[in-house]
Amino acid sequence: QVQLVESGGGLVQAGGSLRVSCAASGRTFNSMGWFRQAPGKEREFVATISWRGGTAYYADSVRGRFTISRDNAKNTVYLQMNSLKPEDTAIYYCTADTRGVGPRMPDYWGQGTQVTVSS
Repeated sequence: QVQLVESGGGLVQAGGSLRVSCAASGRTFNSMGWFRQAPGKEREFVATISWRGGTAYYADSVRGRFTISRDNAKNTVYLQMNSLKPEDTAIYYCTADTRGVGPRMPDYWGQGTQVTVSS
């Protein structure tokens, strides 16, 4: 059974940093990443990374501030978020895909972790 377990969300002031993690189990994936959903808005793509080549894609809104990385040995993906803004406040969902890497709706979702950025 596939499981994606997020951790590391919380409350941070604007301009601060936070790292969220996602541990996968049940199978290996070609790519893993993150989506987010803010109150009253649709779920949106944030970042994704290929499991083998390290190719990464970012949403324009986070490029240059967020960095996605992975630890194959731990089957874990990370999202380092710097220079956080109040508009980054959202539930962040870990995602996993059996297809190639790319900014698309994934095969699997985690339960989500709340990130709140105060102004």
